[in-house]
Amino acid sequence: MKDVVILALESSCDETACAIVRNGKEILSSKVASQIDVHSLYGGVVPEVASRIHIENISIIIKEALEEANMGVEDVDAIAVTVGPGLIGSLHVGVLAAKTLALAYNKPLVPVQHLTGHIYANAFVGELQFPLLALVVSGGHTELVLMKEDYDFEVIGTTQDDAVGEAYDKVARVLGLGYPGGPVIDRLAKQGTPRYQLPRIHTDNPLDFSFSGLKSAVLQSLKRIERNGEEVNVPDMCASFQEAALKVLWSRVELALQQYDVRQLILAGGVAANSRLREITEKEMKKYPDMTYIIPPLSYCTDNAAMIGASGYIAYMKGITADLDIEASSSLEM
Repeated sequence: MKDVVILALESSCDETACAIVRNGKEILSSKVASQIDVHSLYGGVVPEVASRIHIENISIIIKEALEEANMGVEDVDAIAVTVGPGLIGSLHVGVLAAKTLALAYNKPLVPVQHLTGHIYANAFVGELQFPLLALVVSGGHTELVLMKEDYDFEVIGTTQDDAVGEAYDKVARVLGLGYPGGPVIDRLAKQGTPRYQLPRIHTDNPLDFSFSGLKSAVLQSLKRIERNGEEVNVPDMCASFQEAALKVLWSRVELALQQYDVRQLILAGGVAANSRLREITEKEMKKYPDMTYIIPPLSYCTDNAAMIGASGYIAYMKGITADLDIEASSSLEM
């Protein structure tokens, strides 16, 4: 069978990325230009700034990825690109670049939904075994996805308000810890004890998530401590918040594993890099000896184009392509 090589682009938020992926599993090159240093000055991603930096970076990143793979665009079989969801200005940069390459080199254009990329990043670790359950956790998304076969996505649980990564960022902000909040809270939580009482948030659909109330509870707790003339122990508050947030996540995963007959659990998205979530997953999955699980490498938890190449390969093999008039969509569903 002939090898299929995909050139993939990702620009949905604040990473400009290009990768060359063979057969959906072999990374020939992967280049990412991060903007974290810029946006940390503002305490979060500024959409207008992000899209402007994407414009500056996109051509350079494509050139570097092709050079690392020792290839030209004429050598690839298709161009895959994230078309949504994400920041609309950022998405437009990647989509326009992909359409330009597809037109100039007469290559098929493969549209990829960003979250499917996070799911298929796990293909770089091992074989996906269907049916599977994916816990997709990031700054903008928190979803439980049931997959009965390749490219079959059924969202069985989603957040009713904040995504878990968004809650981490907001709690970090009120604690004065800067942006992004996830890594610093994870690090400080290791030094603390979860001694502050925070509520367990319930939802109407038992598989749905809610983090807005938890974030508010942290804020109220801080105000109460201040009123009492006490000093907040930041590592303890980080540990308390993190344990409460991850209990919400894992309680839904456990319920879904009991309700659905799946062969595998996979983690996906930026929050999958959280060391405590990875630890809990490894511990809890010992209860399911007949089920496999995959935790993606840290380098493929955050946004990158290799994961878009992995997802794009499956889409391409299924004949999913787009015309050159396709537009980016900030709220594209799976």
